[in-house]
Amino acid sequence: MNNNPEVFWKADSHEIVEDSPRIALTFDDGPHSVFTEQLLDGLREKGVVATFFLLGCNIDGNEKIVSRMQKDGHLIGNHTDSHVQLTLLNSAAASEEITSTNMKIFNITGHMPEYIRPPFGCWNENIATNIDMTAVLWDIDPLDWKGKDTERIVSYICHNAEDGDIILLHDVYKTSVEAALEVVDYFKERGYEFVTVDELLLE
Repeated sequence: MNNNPEVFWKADSHEIVEDSPRIALTFDDGPHSVFTEQLLDGLREKGVVATFFLLGCNIDGNEKIVSRMQKDGHLIGNHTDSHVQLTLLNSAAASEEITSTNMKIFNITGHMPEYIRPPFGCWNENIATNIDMTAVLWDIDPLDWKGKDTERIVSYICHNAEDGDIILLHDVYKTSVEAALEVVDYFKERGYEFVTVDELLLE
């Protein structure tokens, strides 16, 4: 997790309880020029961190949003450049999809991403051998991209997510951003701590 000294709100926003249940919000396909900003505002207000898996093609023109993610203590990962299924590409093309996005993130943040969410969850040993990154999948998928229904998304997550789960959402839809912030309230009221995925995976 980023320990940037500029992030005062994060350190002071909540007291971490050692045995509290933990859960991770993750967002794919951004950054979005409008909805990601709204999400970052809401997460900051609630004192919560999340993980963002960025598309290289969406980083262009949204560099300030990526910089803000880092400053606010969120974890930034790779979601390829163009949301292609990596297992359908040859090794060179798959590597290019990943490394080009890594470099875009590095040029903004000064840190090379260590985590990748392969589009469609498609990952294999051949890619893993060529790319020294940790693939991150998910436990809870409300299919927020399909229905774009805030109430349904919130209901699905709140009825199915539990301690240690990774929740998949997309910060390119208004309904998903609204749902994510409602989910934060629901689980915080029940004593959950929101963490970035590396904190769950390194336990």
